[in-house]
Amino acid sequence: MVNAAAIDSALRHATEAGEVAGAVAMATSASDLLYQGCFGLADLASGRALRPDAIFRIASMTKAITSVAAMQLVERGKLSLDGPIAAVLPHLAAPMVLDGWDGPMPRLRPAARPITLRHLLTHTAGFGYENWNTELTRATAALGVSPRPASADELARIPLLFDPGARWNYSIATDIVGHAIEAASGMKIDAYLATHVTGPLGMPDTTFTLTDAQRARLVAVHQRQADGSLAQGDRAAGNGPAFLAGGGGLCSTAGDYTRFLRMLLRGGTLDGARILAADTVAAMGRNQIGAAEVVAMTSAVPAASYDCNLFPGMVQKWGLGFLINTEAGPAGRSAGSLAWCGLVNTYFWLDPAAGIAGVILTQSLPFADPKALALLAALERGVYGIG
Repeated sequence: MVNAAAIDSALRHATEAGEVAGAVAMATSASDLLYQGCFGLADLASGRALRPDAIFRIASMTKAITSVAAMQLVERGKLSLDGPIAAVLPHLAAPMVLDGWDGPMPRLRPAARPITLRHLLTHTAGFGYENWNTELTRATAALGVSPRPASADELARIPLLFDPGARWNYSIATDIVGHAIEAASGMKIDAYLATHVTGPLGMPDTTFTLTDAQRARLVAVHQRQADGSLAQGDRAAGNGPAFLAGGGGLCSTAGDYTRFLRMLLRGGTLDGARILAADTVAAMGRNQIGAAEVVAMTSAVPAASYDCNLFPGMVQKWGLGFLINTEAGPAGRSAGSLAWCGLVNTYFWLDPAAGIAGVILTQSLPFADPKALALLAALERGVYGIG
C-alpha cells in the first residue's frame, strides 16, 4: 500500500531544489514502521548532511506530550479536568478579561467562570499567542507584562481575550498545563516526562536540555527569504531550565516521536509500558469543544508565521491536545484523525481509524510554509498509496 518511492522522490526533489534544507519523515502502524526517509542538509551554511537521528526543535509538537502527562495525573486523581485550575495554580484564581480600551490602556473585567484544565488542554481558556494576535501584544505591552509570562506574577496579570469556554484560540495554555503538572506532581516537568512518559517509551532524545553529543545532531533553523530562498537563521534550543515550556520547549527525533505516536495508536501502551488507559486515549481524540470550532490562525508576525488553516473549508474541532479533522483529509487521512505541528515546520498526524500515524520534521521559519506543507501532503499520500 505504501508508495515509498513516491515519498522519496518528493523529499529528494524538495531538498535538491532548495525548497527545504532537509527533512526526516517516518510513518508507522500500531506495530510496524511503514516508511522512513532522510534527505538534504542539517545546516545549509556548513553543508552538514542530515542524519536519520537528527535532533529537531519540535516546538508545539511538545503540546501532545504535555497533554498526555496531564491526563496521567487526571487518571491518578492529582488533577481535575473540570475543577478550577486555581486548586493547583492559585495565581489563576481571579483571571481578568480584556473588555475594550480606555485610550491607550486595556479595560479589564473579571472572567465569568474559572479556568479549568479542560479549557487549557482545548485552547478555550481565553489565552493567546502574540504571533497570531495583535490585540494581545498591544494589551500586554500596555500592562508591562510579557505575552509569554515567565513567572506566576506575570501569569496572574496577563489578560484573557474572552471568557473561559467561550471559543477556541490557539494559545500559551499548554505552557500553563506544564506548570499544573509541576504543582500536582511535585516534580519539574523535565523530570516528570522522563520518569513517566519519554523514559518508559524509550525516547532518549526527547528532552528540554541537550547534551553536547545531542547538540552535535541538532538541525539548524533556516529563514525563508523574500525571493523564496532559505538563509541561516537562529533559534535557541535545548538550553535547560529557561526552556522548560510544556507548550513548545522539547527537542526530539523522528524516531522518538514515532514511538510516542505508536503508543497512542495502541491505546496507551508500547512494549509493555502502560502510559495511559485506553479510555483516556480515546477521550483525548474526541471533540472536547462542543459547538465551538477551530479557526484559521492569522499571522501577526510575518517573519514567524504565515496564515495557517490546515483544512480550509472544513469544520475542525479540538480534543484534549489535538486538532481533529471532521471529514476525510485531501491527502488520505480518515475523518476523526488527530494532528498538530510546531512553529519551525514540524508536523504529525494520527489516524486511529486506519491505524496509521506519520511525522515529518523540517526546520525553518515562517511557520505553515507552503513548501513544508506540500511535503507533509506528499508523505501522507504516499503512506496511504494515493496517486
